[in-house]
Amino acid sequence: MTTYRDPAAPLDARVRDLLSRMTLREKAGQLNQRMYGWDAYRRTPDGGYELTDALYAETDRFGGLGALYGLMRADAWSGVDHTNGPGAHDSAALAELVQRHVIRSSRLGIPALFVEEVPHGHMALGGTVLPVNLAVGATWDPELYERAAAHAAAELRARGGHLALVSALDIVRDPRWGRTEECFGEDPYLAARLTEALVRGMQGEPAEFFAADKAPVVLKHFAGQGATVGGRNSAESELGLRELHEIHLLAARAGVRARAAAVMAAYNEVDGMPCSGNRPLLTGLLREHWGFGGLVMADGLAVDRLARITGDKASAGALALNSGVDLSLWDEGFTHLEAAVERGLVEESVLDAAVARVLRLKFRLGLFERPYGGGELPSPEQGRTLSTDLARASVTLLRNSDRTLPIAPTVSRIAVLGPQSATAAHQLGDYTAPQRPGTGTGVLDGLRKLAPPGTDIRHARGCALTGDDLSGIPEAIAAAAASDLAVLVLGGSSARTPGTDFAANGAALSAVSEMTCGEGVDLAGLRLGAAQYVLLDAVVATGTPTVVVLLQGRPHVVPDTAAAVLTAWYPGPWGGDAIAEVLLGHAEPSGRLPVSVPRSAAQLPVHYNHKDTEYGGYVDESAEPLHSFGHGLSYTGFAYGPPSTDGHSVTVDVTNTGERQGRTVVQVYLRRLITPTWPRTLELFAFEGVDLVPGECRSVTLPLDRDRLAGTRTVEIRVAESARAALTAVPAVLDLRV
Repeated sequence: MTTYRDPAAPLDARVRDLLSRMTLREKAGQLNQRMYGWDAYRRTPDGGYELTDALYAETDRFGGLGALYGLMRADAWSGVDHTNGPGAHDSAALAELVQRHVIRSSRLGIPALFVEEVPHGHMALGGTVLPVNLAVGATWDPELYERAAAHAAAELRARGGHLALVSALDIVRDPRWGRTEECFGEDPYLAARLTEALVRGMQGEPAEFFAADKAPVVLKHFAGQGATVGGRNSAESELGLRELHEIHLLAARAGVRARAAAVMAAYNEVDGMPCSGNRPLLTGLLREHWGFGGLVMADGLAVDRLARITGDKASAGALALNSGVDLSLWDEGFTHLEAAVERGLVEESVLDAAVARVLRLKFRLGLFERPYGGGELPSPEQGRTLSTDLARASVTLLRNSDRTLPIAPTVSRIAVLGPQSATAAHQLGDYTAPQRPGTGTGVLDGLRKLAPPGTDIRHARGCALTGDDLSGIPEAIAAAAASDLAVLVLGGSSARTPGTDFAANGAALSAVSEMTCGEGVDLAGLRLGAAQYVLLDAVVATGTPTVVVLLQGRPHVVPDTAAAVLTAWYPGPWGGDAIAEVLLGHAEPSGRLPVSVPRSAAQLPVHYNHKDTEYGGYVDESAEPLHSFGHGLSYTGFAYGPPSTDGHSVTVDVTNTGERQGRTVVQVYLRRLITPTWPRTLELFAFEGVDLVPGECRSVTLPLDRDRLAGTRTVEIRVAESARAALTAVPAVLDLRV
């Protein structure tokens, strides 16, 4: 038996042996991920699948296939839906059909990596859809997210997939960016904690080999993509090195320490060089300084973009490979690597190192022993429960005057209004596969299901998400005026529909129908559709107490005129159930803002962790956000005692001062006083969710990461329920010189 075929041989020895047997053409083939997976198959009249000539041509080109993207992807861009794509119970059979052909096409029997989008659940027909990352950030609950990520990994592997592409590293600095929903928030520490949870959940405990229900993760996007100029997708990022390290690299560093299998190089540039061609970033920092030994994948067509500076796609591929990219995505540039070596543009040793990383991942997945994967699907009910749990934990109460919420038992007539009130279709977020009719629950369905018997619930849509059609508003006004309470469900949508114009990399070129968010859908302002504001003003003007529920992929600007306001971001298919539970008081609103909510786009940026500079406000508007990072109300109250510290941890007493059980998020902020560089106003350093019954007092101790304090001499430690509250909280002063 050859060494690479021997499962008992050391992994590195297997990689070296296989690499030594490969031709230059075969090596180049392992680094190409040129093909769209949905072009590899088609449905047959009997309901099965057959392989396409396009797949045969692709495997013939390099005598095999390194990786295949999106075999199970379904959406408007791919054109895959329930009529022509693989579902939960036949995906594994399709994956086996493709893999058998790949192995037969390979002289050495090398299997392919099946790479799938798993941004908030596997983006495939019948996959569990989780709330988007911004909603996950609002939970401030890494343990819950870890369980949900583990479920997504198990679904992916049971269906025959291998490698999960997951957004985690982008930090919101300008919420006009359409991909804000893919971020965990504006704070690097919060993103780092959730990135660690993601890696643990999907990959399991660090080990040489992945378990059959665990999936290696590709963390997106490295690095600085959340700070593009003007909030425009793929634009440049004007970042100094200190800003890059303090804000945009912390989550990536946490993911590398958690032993993430791979990262994806972002589209944006860092210091004048796009990330996919940035050797100081991908090799100098990531590999040499951080010691990352995993895979680096380019974002879609990012390698070919480098031809703008190299002159042609062949030299663009050489630049990317020399910079540290191992695996391309749809690019032509990497198809020329064999010629690039022969022309002296790339040393074969550089090519070999990249191929070795690809092969190593395949061995770690056990693909040479178990190439066809598949297995028992995890329970769909478990997936629904986890999705609903995340949605419930993300609901954030922003305003609650006169204790309008929870809805009192005496409220017998409720008007459920607004363009988001009776549908689950716009709760899902971007990168979501088509759902079968009837999947999920909107807010109207949730309230009808959970409200006390005899409650009169009436409904009027009022207006659409976009546009200025006001014809439905009189019906909504009448319903509100005849009710004890109005629940007005407003927001946006990232739903892609057939007819959307797409760029070559799948980003939306133009928003269609009611699409107001998502990749390629950037806004100059942060306003909702014009008719939604007219509807809000009209309903509030009836005098009926009004609760605004926001379903959104970014913080929108909404007047603070309603009695109560809560946001659930994009909470997933069953978000309506979770929202209804919170409205009715069956569950506490435990979410906290992962991003500051601006008063208008004109005041951006409003993130809390800006530099501690004494600058003035605006003459015509406040410079402060409407709601600060970390903010979130409860149906009870909490009191915080003064913090104490031993230099390695912080301790604070927290008391539930209200009449209901509730959860608060203890947030530890640091303010650097004496430090070698100009400090930020505040920095989140630790947090912990604490659940307390009425009257209960608990002493909470949270660790301090001393590594992040290197070079700082004196700091203030402030513990509070939000960044804004931390500004006036009583501090504990820590002298790090003793």
